[in-house]
Amino acid sequence: MLNVSHISKTFFKGTPDEKKALQDLSLTLETGDFCTVVGSNGAGKSTLLNSIAGAFYVDSGHILIDGVEVTRMAEFRRAKYIGRVFQDPMKGTASGMWLEENLILAARRGEPRRLCWAFRKNDHEQFRQMLAGLDLGLEDRLQTQIGLLSGGQRQAVTLLMATMKKPKILLLDEPTAALDPKTAAKVLSLTDSIVKENHLTTLMITHNMKDALRYGNRLIMMNSGRIVADYKGEEKQNLSIESLLKKFEETSEEVSDRIILG
Repeated sequence: MLNVSHISKTFFKGTPDEKKALQDLSLTLETGDFCTVVGSNGAGKSTLLNSIAGAFYVDSGHILIDGVEVTRMAEFRRAKYIGRVFQDPMKGTASGMWLEENLILAARRGEPRRLCWAFRKNDHEQFRQMLAGLDLGLEDRLQTQIGLLSGGQRQAVTLLMATMKKPKILLLDEPTAALDPKTAAKVLSLTDSIVKENHLTTLMITHNMKDALRYGNRLIMMNSGRIVADYKGEEKQNLSIESLLKKFEETSEEVSDRIILG
């Protein structure tokens, strides 16, 4: 489903601030893979997700999604293949619009725009049922401005919007980093259920070692723009936090407090 082949990306090339964010990185995900991504700050995790999403073009290499070459495809064009949840709950939704207006935008993603009524006959009831599945009491708040919802509620809605059209790839960039532990656990549980139910191919960045081990069938560790460890199947199931931290010490110059305390 995803084939990233020998991609490299350098920011501020030729200046004192030059940063090699990705260095000849390759990664292949099969359909339905749920891969967690860990690494110290500056390891290149978010740069990898942004390069797949099309936030910028890579300097070299190729990116294919379900066999389609998207390396030089504009971000808005490859959006039909990708669902995304950001670290900041304020991103991914239009805060001044109603909850159901945000949902209708997600429901029409990838469709041609034309002059017509946005809502169709069964949209309202369909949205109510989808929101009821979140178990957050949002099914009766369709006409509420989404900016008035809590961070956890917004993140859950963003997840729903990102997966509504069953994307080829779901990108989760520390989706619970800004949430309290109880709400974070709820959002991650919802994420896991939606990913499994829809058999979605997923990449999730996290600084929480427990979450990295608990979720998904694969775990990769990044350092200095490269993948330095790749654990799958039974090997991943047998991993411990201690063994992951030991690997960090072997491959990184420093281990951040976020990783240790996560």
